[in-house]
Amino acid sequence: MTPPVVLTIAGSDPTAGAGIQADLKTFAAHGGYGVCVLTAVTVQNSRGVSAVHPLPAELVTAQLFAVLEDLPVAAVKVGMLATAEIAEAIATVGYALPNLVLDPVLVSSSGHRLTATDAVRRLLPFATVVTPNADEAPYVTDAPQWTIVTGGDGAVDTISGPDGTWELAGEPVGTRNTHGTGCTFSAAIAAGLAKGRDPLAAITRAKQYVSRAIETSLAIGHGHGPTNHLVDVTTEW
Repeated sequence: MTPPVVLTIAGSDPTAGAGIQADLKTFAAHGGYGVCVLTAVTVQNSRGVSAVHPLPAELVTAQLFAVLEDLPVAAVKVGMLATAEIAEAIATVGYALPNLVLDPVLVSSSGHRLTATDAVRRLLPFATVVTPNADEAPYVTDAPQWTIVTGGDGAVDTISGPDGTWELAGEPVGTRNTHGTGCTFSAAIAAGLAKGRDPLAAITRAKQYVSRAIETSLAIGHGHGPTNHLVDVTTEW
């Protein structure tokens, strides 16, 4: 059986804990065929981000067209946009991006600004699911369809959907190895949508997956290590 194609549009993390590298591993863990469009090259490791070099918007657009004109993309995850110009270029074909999951990625966990807020707003009208953390949530008001605010006290996330707002609880895990959890969570939702799950089911299962990935996280590097993207998800999934 041919796996569903899942596209990530995001920046690169050379240590592969976050960004495009984390997304591709997450897609693979869920049985998807991951493809990517690179928006920026970053200089970062487990200790933090020290530099971001955005690609020209026309090069991002060329990558995107190359993928869309050839492959049957079933879902799209958008992460770090880097610039308003890149966001505008992607927004021009937003109608052609199915099951779009938007992870705002405004500021890294180490405090480095990664995307301008106006860039995120350009993609909101096309999003099926938006996954801001508590700090990013004020910038994604009036988001359509589904929004899940992550990072609440006690591993509790808040979901807003067509039928109201409720909480999705998880078990806190005592580890500092949480690098890239936001990227991983949004990528897992996109993978679920690509496999035909409805948004709530995709969100709930992504939460379970990330919890397991944190429980089995990897002490790699001298800072915040990565989650275990290849944790087994085949059993009751």
